[in-house]
Amino acid sequence: MPDTTPAPSTVLPSLRAQGERLIELGVHEIAGLTAAELRAFAEAAEASAGGDGALLAVHPDQAPASALAPLLRRDGKAGFVVTDMADVDLFTPLDTIALPVGPLYLLTGLDRGDHMANWSPDEALPALTAQARTPLLLTEGVHWVVQQPAVLERNHCFMTIGSRLRKANGALDARTPAIWISNGSGRDGRKRRNAPKVGWCWAGNRHTWLGFASAEGRRVQAGSVH
Repeated sequence: MPDTTPAPSTVLPSLRAQGERLIELGVHEIAGLTAAELRAFAEAAEASAGGDGALLAVHPDQAPASALAPLLRRDGKAGFVVTDMADVDLFTPLDTIALPVGPLYLLTGLDRGDHMANWSPDEALPALTAQARTPLLLTEGVHWVVQQPAVLERNHCFMTIGSRLRKANGALDARTPAIWISNGSGRDGRKRRNAPKVGWCWAGNRHTWLGFASAEGRRVQAGSVH
């Protein structure tokens, strides 16, 4: 199995620091929580789980991608969702992904999936499953970049194929969400060059500059907010 140890530049802050970052950005208000509730969860989670390398995430039902993406920053520019993904919040977890009950939870063992660059989502998903890893949801990917902006690099961006859109007939939409850096071309506009970007790629296509973000094991609720 490939070494998934994060590089020093992508080591996460403590859970308490992550909680303060979310409060600073107003994520607790988006999620319908008080600052005290979010802070208590982060403190309890850090005390019980240690918090080493864990990511604090908000349930996507309470903090959707459309609300989180603008909080991303790179070179002083705000993140955005591409114009042809107006349905971004309809991308929900795959049936194989179980989220904890409650607004806040933890993920551990994050990996950007660089070793899967130039794989298609259709190829990457079964490989991650075979490694007992779980693909990140789009909102979880955004949380990761919010807490550790250095994880998003040119030529080393990532897909979040844990989130998919289901059509009316139950089949999966062929689009798979990803987070990368805008070149400022096309409908993005020149002013958005170098801004963090939430977009999508076809499930059967390969891209040399996109890995597949994943976590180890299952998502855990280790705090005090229910």
